[in-house]
Amino acid sequence: MKAVFVDKWNNEYMPNRTDWKPKEGLFRLKPYPVKFPMKQIKDRQATMWRYQEALPFETIDTYTSITMGEGMTPLVPLDADHPNLLMKMDYLMPTGSFKDRGAAVLIAKAKELGVSSVIADSSGNAGTAIAAYSARAGISCHIYVPDSTSEKKLAQIEAHGAHIHKIPGSREDTAEAAKQAVEKEKLYYASHVYNPFFYEGTKTFAFEIWEQLGEQVPDSLILPVGNGTLLLGAYIGFQNLKEAGVIKSMPRIIGVQSEACAPIARAYTNGEPVSPAENRGTLAEGIAIADPMRGSEIIEAVKDTKGTIVTAPEEGITSAGEELSGKGFYVEPTTAATYAAYKQHKAEMVPPDETVVMVLCGSGLKK
Repeated sequence: MKAVFVDKWNNEYMPNRTDWKPKEGLFRLKPYPVKFPMKQIKDRQATMWRYQEALPFETIDTYTSITMGEGMTPLVPLDADHPNLLMKMDYLMPTGSFKDRGAAVLIAKAKELGVSSVIADSSGNAGTAIAAYSARAGISCHIYVPDSTSEKKLAQIEAHGAHIHKIPGSREDTAEAAKQAVEKEKLYYASHVYNPFFYEGTKTFAFEIWEQLGEQVPDSLILPVGNGTLLLGAYIGFQNLKEAGVIKSMPRIIGVQSEACAPIARAYTNGEPVSPAENRGTLAEGIAIADPMRGSEIIEAVKDTKGTIVTAPEEGITSAGEELSGKGFYVEPTTAATYAAYKQHKAEMVPPDETVVMVLCGSGLKK
């Protein structure tokens, strides 16, 4: 069965087997036609692949062999006292984080391109997801991680058969080591930052929310922001819905950074270009990105939706996680940081009675 896009992919817009970025800037996919035929969609299995007319594949055969049923995660109220604050439970994905959305699409596209081996760098969750879907696709996988990565995450990556490369130093040192390996080995860079197909997976987050809300959009989305893989994916997804004519307006996007590492929040607040920041150390390691490559794109998306970017108080992360656990949501600290920011800033961020969706990104089992 053919997908709906008609433009041929080319190297100006997408990575091939060896080129991981263009001569200048970063890859962005050329827009392609998308459709949301709800009668057909509702007859399909409740996974993110039900939106196949909005995904960048020639045929559904590409991904049917690697899917593990990812997507269509629950959307439930925080509790009875907060019926308009809805939690999107993406930590219930197959490998325990929202990164499965992007990894599944990226690896399926790699398979379609005939890739036999990939390299990725990650602080944990993206590496786990890339490793798992590479195993499904029969693709050899090398994951570069900071040597401070938790043993639980390393064990999960290794269990999927990936080759782990521990890199001393910062998260940025790890990314640089991976890029050097890509250049030297001429392998496919399955990066959740540089590879635009990752965002083609995370955009399904937006499609699901729209469908779960009765084909409506929330007033606001609250999302953690490190490299921006979910925020940019959600923005692209709601853009797709708007361009297809099924929604009229975009939700306001509210990004959350850790106060201990907040280059995007600083740039947004001060009205200046994004520049590297010091990582002073934070429990929210998943968003502790000192030099985000797509920082300007993230700010563009937030401004376009009339949103904002705030920071999470470090001293509030542990108690926020405990509060979420007390309501049944067992999440890792990066997700707890998002809730801590909401608690501190909700009066200024969210008008009363608005419908707000907050994502729960990663499972507490990974701590």
